[in-house]
Amino acid sequence: MRDTDNIATAFAALGHSARLRIFRLLVRAGATGLNIGEIGRHTGLPASTLAHHLGALVQAGLVWQERHGRETMNHADVVAIRDVLDTLIAECCIGVEAEEKEDAV
Repeated sequence: MRDTDNIATAFAALGHSARLRIFRLLVRAGATGLNIGEIGRHTGLPASTLAHHLGALVQAGLVWQERHGRETMNHADVVAIRDVLDTLIAECCIGVEAEEKEDAV
């Protein structure tokens, strides 16, 4: 289960429209992922802007990268986003007293 800071970091990363577009694109790409050139062609973002946004998504733990020679493949970390969402959903309807206890710890 992720802590509040990690969840906030994930949502902050996805809170920028360009990063959300990139993440959604990588989710659609599935296990094969996309290289930076392919992401740029789909999004129309310049390489330097794209590198900045990918860096933020990697830092937030939502995207992972792997090198294949000179090419870097980018993959959405579907497990990480599920973890974020599962953490929030797990708290559904448990009552606000549970939050007070968590804050006291």
